[in-house]
Amino acid sequence: MTALACASLVSLQLSAMPGPAAIAKLVASLGFVTTAVSVGALRHAFGRIVFAGLILSLCGDLFLIGPARRDFLLGLASFLLAHIAYITAFVSHGQARGWALAAAVPGIALALLVLAWLTPQLPANLLAPVHVYTAAITLMVITAVGARGAGASWLLVAGALMFFVSDLSVAMQRLLQTDLPTIAWGLPLYYAGQSCIALGTAPRQSRPG
Repeated sequence: MTALACASLVSLQLSAMPGPAAIAKLVASLGFVTTAVSVGALRHAFGRIVFAGLILSLCGDLFLIGPARRDFLLGLASFLLAHIAYITAFVSHGQARGWALAAAVPGIALALLVLAWLTPQLPANLLAPVHVYTAAITLMVITAVGARGAGASWLLVAGALMFFVSDLSVAMQRLLQTDLPTIAWGLPLYYAGQSCIALGTAPRQSRPG
């Protein structure tokens, strides 16, 4: 359901059909939420915390339907809270310190490169929110790797990485106002990433090794 709705969403947005695109977006986002329920996320504490992040992501998706800057900031806040929920879940699962440190070096370096690229082109009122958000999603990737080292599913790492890369397409579209069709790769990566995180909550996948 998520894959089909995402494909429809990309097609409808490229065709400038905002109404049907909004419906497709809602269906696609409900898809990763129901995926988490179907694999048993609500049966254990780790899964429930991740599920809260998925719900917050769904809220962020709905806010980003609107074109106004206020809608963007509300969406950014929702996704920031979603990343905090994911970080909390990954840390509560357990962290392999060596794995987390190994991920921290390239993760922080990439985040600094992204900020160096974005900062000169951001309005002053978006500097702090974008910097905080970039720090949060970078920490989310690092803690996903740390949780993997402690026995969590590799799907969490795959999902976190795809989520990180997909946010670059959002930055290009909403912050830099590029004419490139970034949604063609950003949206599939986003929904694949969220689906991986949802699938990674399955009890047999998420328990410590």
